[in-house]
Amino acid sequence: MATEGAVDVAVGRARVVEEAQTAGVRLVRFLWCDNDAIIRGKAVGMAALATRLDAGIGLTVAMQAFSMLDHLAAVEGMGPVGEIRLVPDPETFVVPTYAPHTGVVLVDMLTRDRQPYAADPRWFLRRMLERAKSRGLELTAAFEPEWSLAAPDAAGGWAPADRSLCFSSQGMASAAAVIDDVVAALEAQGLAVEQYYPELGWGQQELSISHRPALRAADAHLHYRETVRSVAANHGLRASFAPRPWSDQAGNGCHLHFSASEPATGAPAFADPDYPDGLSALGRAFMAGVLGHLGGLLALTCASTNSYRRLLPQMWASAYSVWGPDNREAAVRLASPLWGREAQSTNVELKPCDSSANPYLALGGVIAAGLDGVERGQQLPPAVTVDPHSLDEETHRTLGAIRHPESLGEALAALRRDAVLMEALGDRLSASYLAVKESDIASLAERDEAYEYEVHRFAY
Repeated sequence: MATEGAVDVAVGRARVVEEAQTAGVRLVRFLWCDNDAIIRGKAVGMAALATRLDAGIGLTVAMQAFSMLDHLAAVEGMGPVGEIRLVPDPETFVVPTYAPHTGVVLVDMLTRDRQPYAADPRWFLRRMLERAKSRGLELTAAFEPEWSLAAPDAAGGWAPADRSLCFSSQGMASAAAVIDDVVAALEAQGLAVEQYYPELGWGQQELSISHRPALRAADAHLHYRETVRSVAANHGLRASFAPRPWSDQAGNGCHLHFSASEPATGAPAFADPDYPDGLSALGRAFMAGVLGHLGGLLALTCASTNSYRRLLPQMWASAYSVWGPDNREAAVRLASPLWGREAQSTNVELKPCDSSANPYLALGGVIAAGLDGVERGQQLPPAVTVDPHSLDEETHRTLGAIRHPESLGEALAALRRDAVLMEALGDRLSASYLAVKESDIASLAERDEAYEYEVHRFAY
């Protein structure tokens, strides 16, 4: 099997070179997503591509300790000494229409002796998927991002590109040229578009792509972000995936949908028509695990100080650790299945998630939490079918409706206390992640609220 795998990789690398040459590519970007969800990269020219697809590009070990402000957090072993390699995954290679002479490929981080680097978020998700597979589950997922289009304003800054209403046809018309190019660019990369509509905020868009195997779903989210931002820039606009880009406008979520199947048969593992809500016992235990670890999990899924300006009661972003069928104020929503495809379309949505999260860490954390629920046979609390903020404190206690952490610092403290999530992350990844986030908190505490909005607005 190892030989077969090596042959497959070699074939994939040869295909990348051939496709790049055929498309007239001049540079290929090797991209990764760091602990602060910044997409970073290095690029190689065509003359070096074949060699670098195998040998990778060298990268200082310090990069996984860099913050969104480009501050180097203090992490032992992540300083000026030491190097890893950025080795491309050929399956992620695309030649995007927004930059027709540039190829894009996503990478794994390997040590110099070709072992996975323990601080690589993509490797973390790979490990969690192997853990799930060993327990008879294959995860499927989709990230559902919201983002805001911004145009230059008279003061030399950026403001929402329009003032259209939620789901307004005028909003569709206003953004039509950009959205048309975004859809074309996504579909050219094999990212099929599911739905599109203008959202609640001025200039706010929601455009979802189809679900796929979990690792590929996280990969797709990086390609999606790169595509939207680049297409917007080609139109003289900017796209913001920030959780709360403007204080007087709705925030941008990135809802995480997930489901599971049995590897041997492909049968849906979360569906059971014998339950009133159609969710299987396994699905219920998985969801219970996610709810049980939600405090620490938010440090991975709502991963910026800006996130907590969105996670407020009655903002449809969720503020309490409850679940409910089609309850958009619940942290975990059991989504309505499609008519005629009830079993295949049964899926769960995590509402408190946004694009300041590294998608590999967010999805890997959800899997670790869900598997803990399955292994311990956890039971779901009763479903909540009203706005949980409308319930009194006694009812909150009965339902286990715990208020979300109200700051990134509180979420990090909950993550530190969560033995399951910390074990899943491992020492090297957890240490670098916590250090980067604490660096952000300390740096932003020295400045005012306006600065926080400014630095987050176009970071993601």
